[in-house]
Amino acid sequence: MNKDSKRREALLYHAKPVPGKIQVVPTKKYATQRDLSLAYSPGVAEPCLEIVKDVNNVYKYTAKGNLVAVITNGTAVLGLGDIGPEASKPVMEGKALLFKIFSGIDVFDIEVDTKDIDKFVETVKAIAPTFGGINLEDIKAPESFEIERRLVEELNIPVMHDDQHGTAIISSAALLNALELTHRNTDTVKIVISGAGSAALACANLYVLLGVKIENIRMFDKDGVLSNDRTDLSPLQQKYAKDIKGLSLGDALIDTDVFLGLSAGNILSPEMLLGMAKDPIVFAMANPVSEIDYDLAVATRKDIIMATGRSDHPNQVNNVLGFPYIFRGALDVRATKINEAMKMAAVKALAALAKETVPELVNIAYGETKLVFGREYIIPKPFDPRLITTVAPAVAKAAMESGVALHPIHDWEKYEEELLERLGSDNKMVRLLTNRAKTNPKRIVFAEADHLDVLKAAQIVLEEKIGFPILLGNKELILELKAELGFDADVPIIDPKTPEEDERRLRYADIFWETRKRKGISLLDSQKWMRERNYFAAMMINEGEADALVTGYSRSYPAVVKPIMQLIGKAPGISIIATTNMMMTNRGPMFLSDTAINPNPTADDLAKIALMTAKTVRMFGMEPVIGMVSFSNFGSSLNESASKVREAVAYLHKEHPDLIVDGEIQADFALNSDMIKAKFPFSKLAGKKVNTLIFPNLEAANITYKLLKELYKVDSIGPIMLGMEKSVHIFQLGASVEEMVNMAAVAVVDSQEKIKKIKVFETKI
Repeated sequence: MNKDSKRREALLYHAKPVPGKIQVVPTKKYATQRDLSLAYSPGVAEPCLEIVKDVNNVYKYTAKGNLVAVITNGTAVLGLGDIGPEASKPVMEGKALLFKIFSGIDVFDIEVDTKDIDKFVETVKAIAPTFGGINLEDIKAPESFEIERRLVEELNIPVMHDDQHGTAIISSAALLNALELTHRNTDTVKIVISGAGSAALACANLYVLLGVKIENIRMFDKDGVLSNDRTDLSPLQQKYAKDIKGLSLGDALIDTDVFLGLSAGNILSPEMLLGMAKDPIVFAMANPVSEIDYDLAVATRKDIIMATGRSDHPNQVNNVLGFPYIFRGALDVRATKINEAMKMAAVKALAALAKETVPELVNIAYGETKLVFGREYIIPKPFDPRLITTVAPAVAKAAMESGVALHPIHDWEKYEEELLERLGSDNKMVRLLTNRAKTNPKRIVFAEADHLDVLKAAQIVLEEKIGFPILLGNKELILELKAELGFDADVPIIDPKTPEEDERRLRYADIFWETRKRKGISLLDSQKWMRERNYFAAMMINEGEADALVTGYSRSYPAVVKPIMQLIGKAPGISIIATTNMMMTNRGPMFLSDTAINPNPTADDLAKIALMTAKTVRMFGMEPVIGMVSFSNFGSSLNESASKVREAVAYLHKEHPDLIVDGEIQADFALNSDMIKAKFPFSKLAGKKVNTLIFPNLEAANITYKLLKELYKVDSIGPIMLGMEKSVHIFQLGASVEEMVNMAAVAVVDSQEKIKKIKVFETKI
């Protein structure tokens, strides 16, 4: 994608379907006049009067306790500098989005039009009663230090400038673990810091609290080393000034243990790196270009431990590991501030988490066989679902122990359950899926690439490094659409009907005919069908000229399934093909089967569909908890439909006793763990959170997933094909660009799994 196209895409993302990235959503019923009279006049007077009696009741009757203000004056926005309050608003909305998806915290973004410290502080103090916490953002130093200091002192709610403390907290956790791995102590380690802005100073301050000695820290800014003879230093910078003049960065690094970079790209040379002590620790966190390129650094020093701010290298120092969970813990105990004890608790929680066994979900997301604490894994990954239940409780406990918690937590098990529930409303699974696909991209045939939306999806797949598209369709039309989209990458374009494909088309026809000539297919039929893109694409997969196929955008499902089944067919040992849809619900991902293939499966079919779905759920790093749904509960009806579900469950209980599955059960009981525990305590599902539903027939499954999708705007990935020999997946007719990109990611992951199984099989042979 060229620069203009990227710019247009970014602007379109922010402008459509409605401007901005956040909105206010009611949390109470408002359908009837009675609802409205409770929401506003006269009913609203009652909570007002209760708050007058006790101001702390504001947390009981309003959203204050889960509401944070992200506040800026736009003076230091990302790499854009002083762009003003209005221009900073998209960034603040982005921060609001991160708060919501990672920790369930609601945010109002506030852009204040003043550079005057007093006016800024007074403005924030005046609006503070609205909020449970204040996240200061993108305010230039040194003003940011004074603003934060005053607000922390003068307000009785948590206040934190994340640009300073977020990086400090995450890098401190990384530093603790790096020191442990290299057998160093905090009180003797020597550190050189490149950068003397708010983040660098916050890092240095927190390192000192960890035990690093100030005399062992040398700090540089763009004008050189911070020395006592300089008159341009702020009081906070003077703390790190030394009686040294004219010291170069290279000389300072000789025999130094740690380099912390929060400055500019490519200022750390290989020669400087070679001068550092044994097992050098390098945190090169300038973005988008690090102080030294990661590959260059690890090639220069094999003994290096390195972290960057980038997601494409190990040990990413990412603030999203901290601020959502720090504020979560602070809000949940109604902390009056975020103090040093709470920051240190977050540091130690993050450092400890990196040493624990990594969930398979995280290994899968990052394409790792097994992430293990070591040089390339010193801090947790941003997609680790344990962060919220590790960092938030640690911060909450520290707030209680340090005496700043007004609402202490007593039942920590219940609190952890509440935290896990907050994870259900975001689409982490989509990000995990895409991330996993990127670890080993595959060649994907887009069989209908002469449709604009399909081509858009292929473009995104390429640019996001999910896979390598192969475009099938009218070549002239595809080239026109590519020009319209600004899709200037050189990717294969194939039109099966053109003379230039005669040799391949006839070769495919011969191969297909050999397999079908005794099943009523003539060579002429085979040659004719190979002019059709779905037949041609399927043969590309069979012949190893592509790894995965996605199709179905412009044709009905049955019309697309037929050629796929004729040419590719079932995986070895599989007797039935089925589909599942992964629905991104507010309780987390839900798998619904079978949504597209089998109109009226038998009991045997249902058992097989359940087993194939379970395998797919595990492919996404989750443990399947399966409800086999019907209109009855555990034998309450002798109807044939209910009976076959019951029979399938009996088989699964006998042959697969370790599988968490039960039924037949009504959908509401399956999804409500309290109801099933109270009414059917004997069930395998009692006390469990069901994440998979197997339906008695196609009608029920298809209607359910489409109702969820349209009525509640639930995102859907699927139908995902189950039981195929190759990675082939079919879009729903008229699928959106986003749905097609997600399905392409599924196709890549599916191909990865199938190739892995082939290699295991070959190894065993």
